[in-house]
Amino acid sequence: MNEFDKMISGDFYYPYDDTLNKMRADARALFEKYNQTSHEQSQIREELIKNLFGAIGKNFFIEPTFQCDYGKNIFIGDHFFANFGCVILDCGRVSIGDHCFIGPQVGIYTACHPLAPAKRDRVIEFTKAVTIGNSCWIGGHATINPGVTLGNNVVVGSGAVVTKSFGDNVVIAGNPASVIRTITADK
Repeated sequence: MNEFDKMISGDFYYPYDDTLNKMRADARALFEKYNQTSHEQSQIREELIKNLFGAIGKNFFIEPTFQCDYGKNIFIGDHFFANFGCVILDCGRVSIGDHCFIGPQVGIYTACHPLAPAKRDRVIEFTKAVTIGNSCWIGGHATINPGVTLGNNVVVGSGAVVTKSFGDNVVIAGNPASVIRTITADK
């Protein structure tokens, strides 16, 4: 199994493998070009994102600056918006559903490091995928940690640190994030 396959499967992998280094450099070249475009260059922006991501649906808008590790491990549905300063560390798969909105300075992370110093010193990592359902809104400066799954219709309060998974129709906030209310059809 090569280092990319280990990385995607969640096994320990060496992140400075030549292939992974090149993939990160290729992604960086694309998002740096994207970040240098103006809002009038919508066609160029669309092509750059389509070349960067594993998949992206129709009707998306991502404000510069945007940064990621690989891009190819990001899969996004239709009607997506990401505000300024979004960072997605996609060593593992990141799946985001339809009608999702991401506030400014949000971080979504899949990269994990061993707790044991001897393993960390060997410069090995592992990943945990992140999945975000449909119709989610992630407030500014929120952090979505590795391994988190958010159900449909989840609202994440600004500045929240999401360390565990949550089901559908909830508003979560705080550090660590917890449910502060349930969303019902009449609210």
